[in-house]
Amino acid sequence: MPTDPYRTFGRGYADVRRPDPRIARQLHAALGSAATVVNVGAGAGSYEPTDRRVLAVEPSVTMLRQRGPGSAPAVRATAEALPCGDGRFDAALALLTVHHWHDPVAGLTELRRVARRQVVLTWDVEVMARYWLVADYLPQIAVRERRLATVDTVLTVLDDAEARVVEVPWDCTDGFLAAYWRRPDAYLDDGVRAGMSGVAALPESVVRPAMARLAEDLRTGAWQRRHGELLSRESLDVGYRLVITVSRP
Repeated sequence: MPTDPYRTFGRGYADVRRPDPRIARQLHAALGSAATVVNVGAGAGSYEPTDRRVLAVEPSVTMLRQRGPGSAPAVRATAEALPCGDGRFDAALALLTVHHWHDPVAGLTELRRVARRQVVLTWDVEVMARYWLVADYLPQIAVRERRLATVDTVLTVLDDAEARVVEVPWDCTDGFLAAYWRRPDAYLDDGVRAGMSGVAALPESVVRPAMARLAEDLRTGAWQRRHGELLSRESLDVGYRLVITVSRP
């Protein structure tokens, strides 16, 4: 099993990555009538449906230990080698995880093997690169993530799929990278940033000066002058995409 990247920055993940009910509704609707679901890269169990039979697959011991009481049964395995028979599930779920896989093409191919429908939450790197946190303070995120598997890779492998925009509400409870687009002060919190793999993967020598600039811009009003129009928005497209395939018989 590959080295566990969450051993260092996955601690406390369940505390800051709390499912947002508005996003949950979109994800669960995408599963359609699926009665059985395999949740690949399941992590601490965010967004797992409770009204269907679910098997969670997760390689990280750190993440598995954060699954709460009553969570779906989980096995420790990788996306590239799912311990499931062909066509075993009605749907395969993969939420903000494909970019972590060692071999995304192999993992996505496995999703197709074990399920008749695939539901994958990922993002468009080019849209994300224009997000103010990335564009103004941490462009290293876009540089790194252009090397990762995001929506283009998913759509190439799942060639009978469509991508839908998932806008992020201003008060999103799930602390992923762009959750705080209208609450910039939140990024100054070390605990909040620890739940964002895109930030946590960067060296502190990059992150600390960037956050110092953000703090100064908030203090002087420079951030508000550049991005004040966001303060009247209820939701925003910051690049998240829900990829859904057509169910196969």
